[in-house]
Amino acid sequence: MSSEKQRAAAELAQNIAAYQAAVDDFDREVARLFGVNETDLRCLEILMQETKEAAPKLLATRLGLTTGSTTTLLDRLEKAGYITRSPHPTDRRKTIVRATEQAERLGRELYAPLIEEGSNDLLTRYSVEQIEVITDFLSRTAGLQQRHTQRLRALPSPTKTAG
Repeated sequence: MSSEKQRAAAELAQNIAAYQAAVDDFDREVARLFGVNETDLRCLEILMQETKEAAPKLLATRLGLTTGSTTTLLDRLEKAGYITRSPHPTDRRKTIVRATEQAERLGRELYAPLIEEGSNDLLTRYSVEQIEVITDFLSRTAGLQQRHTQRLRALPSPTKTAG
């Protein structure tokens, strides 16, 4: 790799790390304003942005949680008024989880200014071709991150030693 490409790659890596930290900080504040923890917020994000409805087992898999931990998480979100659970329409043994209008409304209120400013400030700076390159990069980066998240989930947790 040329020294110019190494320099550009190092700068990109620094900016990705800064971006991830900024997203983590933003998510932490959104979780605070929802009155939930970050895992609960991630569950709501999956429901509001990706699936609109999901079985608890899918949520457990996506969040890397046991089914018992997922049940506890869903109990908290239901008590807060952020999700509903209803029987599956064709299999009464299964449950469907959906975000409530209250959760959707608060999500729009908190995320809309970020989305609007991003659309007005960032997207206007780039050509369609540049946006396509950025989109490809982010899609590939997300896939990389997801593969390595699965790799880490497969590793055993360290055991604590008495000390």
